[in-house]
Amino acid sequence: MSTPPATASTPHLKRRLGVHDAVVIGLGSMIGAGIFAAFTPAARAAGPGLLLGLAVAAVVAYCNATSSARLAARYPASGGTYVYGRERLGAFWGFLAGWAFVIGKTASCAAMALTVGAYAWPGHERPVAIAAVVALTAVNYAGIQKAAWLTRTIVALVLAVLVAVVIASLTSSQADLVRLELSDDVSVSGVLEAAGLLFFAFAGYARIATLGEEVRDPRRTVPRAIPLALGITLLVYAAVATAVLAVLGPGGLADATMPLADAVRAAGVPALAPVVRLGAAVAALGSLLALILGISRTTLAMARDRHLPYALATVHPRFHVPHRAELAVCAAVVALVAFADLRGAIGFSSFGVLVYYAIANASAWTLTADEGRPWRVVPVVGLAGCLTLAFGLPLSAVLSGALVLAVGVGSYVVRRTARSRG
Repeated sequence: MSTPPATASTPHLKRRLGVHDAVVIGLGSMIGAGIFAAFTPAARAAGPGLLLGLAVAAVVAYCNATSSARLAARYPASGGTYVYGRERLGAFWGFLAGWAFVIGKTASCAAMALTVGAYAWPGHERPVAIAAVVALTAVNYAGIQKAAWLTRTIVALVLAVLVAVVIASLTSSQADLVRLELSDDVSVSGVLEAAGLLFFAFAGYARIATLGEEVRDPRRTVPRAIPLALGITLLVYAAVATAVLAVLGPGGLADATMPLADAVRAAGVPALAPVVRLGAAVAALGSLLALILGISRTTLAMARDRHLPYALATVHPRFHVPHRAELAVCAAVVALVAFADLRGAIGFSSFGVLVYYAIANASAWTLTADEGRPWRVVPVVGLAGCLTLAFGLPLSAVLSGALVLAVGVGSYVVRRTARSRG
């Protein structure tokens, strides 16, 4: 028997976000994460097949976004695929999706916080990362509209920096588009591994779905906002990847520590490098802000169903945010930042999020025509793509991700057994 959904007496969040705000939050989640953190390990895996890996990740992301949008219109509540899996597949699958999201995105938070530290103050990454997590939790605590306003400002600044990088790189005498041609060095396994790592960058549209309870007219807003945010992000990523590869080449990108800053230096515009570093730190801040929003809302939904401590389901009477969930997420991320490795966190996060979206696609498959189901091939390709990319990630990411998922499943079984005996 599935866990009952929240009742009328359960505290709910206020609907304050329109289409523009939802798109901006999605952009804040996606633009920054991949461009400043995932391109280097992806280039190391795929070499000259990086753009092909980006295309594969984009196809899977499109299927996931379409499935998520249809489900979000049907179930406009906080929690995203945790809610969809629970309602369409059963309580266990809902729990697994929620657990995969929370642990995967907590790792993403650590990765983004460390990215902020690496670009803002090299050599002092961890103290800066902890300060960023605490500061952005305070912004989220003050209310969703303040968080949306800050995200809008961050997205505008980052897009301006990325436009400058693309122009400087493609107009440089060092740019060589011939380098983008595929060669015998491209392998299927390398492309799939790169696609899995780059998926880390596209997963931000989940934040729009997990905020479903705070969106005005969610049945129209969420299905419009998700593909818009994804489409804009894909165009930006393709332009930046092409520009950076043209200047650095696959080998140079694979060895880069700060790929976009290295690209503008190689393009003969070293004065732009400090601006790029600032843009990277700001972009990672935007991703971190939106990540904390999404994780806290999924934590709220799971706490309502008592898969997590019920105290985390409390909504602040003044700010109308899940304040205890936000504080719990802040504490978990700060603890992880103290030990996390940036590249390892990306792989671990990708595994958890791909499992999450696999369940979203399986849930979308069960929708009827009257419920707005997508074209049948969409959830099939999305499900197959998620599983393929998840198990194509580095072995360490697969093993650690599977272990943490198993711990969650074990706790779920113990809890259900105790309830049935009680």
